[in-house]
Order: sequence, then structure tokens, then C-alpha cells
Amino acid sequence: MKSTDGSDAAKRRAGEAAADRVDDGMVVGLGTGSTTAHAIRALGRAVDAGLDVRGIPTSYQSRALAREVGIPLTTLDEATPDVAIDGADQFAGNDLVKGGGAAHAREKVVDASADRLLVVADESKRAERLDHPVPVEVLPDAVPTVERAVREAGGEPTLRTAERKDGPVVTDNGNLVLDCAFGTIDSPGDLATTLSTQPGGVEHGLFVGLADTLYVGSGDGVRVERY
Repeated sequence: MKSTDGSDAAKRRAGEAAADRVDDGMVVGLGTGSTTAHAIRALGRAVDAGLDVRGIPTSYQSRALAREVGIPLTTLDEATPDVAIDGADQFAGNDLVKGGGAAHAREKVVDASADRLLVVADESKRAERLDHPVPVEVLPDAVPTVERAVREAGGEPTLRTAERKDGPVVTDNGNLVLDCAFGTIDSPGDLATTLSTQPGGVEHGLFVGLADTLYVGSGDGVRVERY
């Protein structure tokens, strides 16, 4: 997460703008990450002021923050999200790369089930074409086979290592993450299909065409882009 005041202010503007689109009675998918956290805090303030919403968290992090700010929680077993609010590590149009927080498997399930996906980001995440490494959540025993498949597809996989802990990052689902560098991704849809068909790969971080509206924060406002 960037710590400069301008960047954090842009993230806050984007998150709060998306949260302002949540109406009374809605079920909201709660994404993971620093920009989405601003949206969750804004929703918490709205709940404190009387807004009636329920949230479906996508990670331990978003669940803990939602509880902290007083958002009532539910599950996909009990409700379907009217809207989901989530961030992006990079976006080009309404194609996204996600997974910097290793929560992309649960995020994709919630985001895809929502009637609308609102993506919150700052301008630093914008690209003409996606070229950010694509995270792939992998069953631990399948790491070698998925690594080979990624190389055959033209990528270079790197097992994500944890900070302040020996060994790899372990997801909320108990799996590992390969960050797969493909350079510029000319056809996100084709690459998404390739990664989805690899046995042992739980989920990849390409969210192709899922975003309905982007709220892109900058130093002086929020740009809204609809798809």
C-alpha cells in the first residue's frame, strides 16, 4: 500500500464515492485491499447513521474491518449481493488484475455473483493493456505442475513468499500463490481460459469484463467510468 498523502487521498475518494452508491436494504460484497477499506469504513459510518445493509466479506481482513465498523454480515448461503465493491492491482478498461492480497479466489466468487461490481482504484493502477503479474492460487501439491503449465503458456511463475514469516504466503483457503509474469497481455480472455483449465489451479487473478463501474480517484476528484 502506498503511503503518500496524495495516493491515500485518491484511494479514499474512490472508496467513498462507491460506498455512496449503496442504497438502503442492499447486500454488499466487501472486497479486500487498501482502497476497498475506505469504502468499508464509509459504509460503517452510514450504518451508524441508520443505513440498513448487510455485507459479504471476501477475506479475513475485510470481515474483521466490517465487524470493527459495525456492518452486519451475511453469507452467499443466505443472500446474493446486490452490489460488490472491490479494488484492483491494475485495470485496463473493465479488465482487471487482482490478487495482491491473495484473496482473489473468494473475491471472484463474490464479485461475479453480484448484480453490479463497482471497482475502486487510483490513477496509478490504470494501464492501456494489462501487464501486471497474474496471481494464481494453487493447491500446494500442484505447484510444480501449475508452474510448468504457466511456462508453457509463456509466463514466468514465482512462488509468493511471506513477510515476517519463513516460507510462502498461505491464503485464507489454505493454498499457495504463484505470481505469474506474462509481460503485456494481448488477450486477457484467452489467458484467463488457459489458466482456468489447469488442474490444481484454484483461481487466477484475471477478472475479465466483470467490472460494471470504475471509481478512479485522483488528487482532485473521482472519475466514474461505466461499462
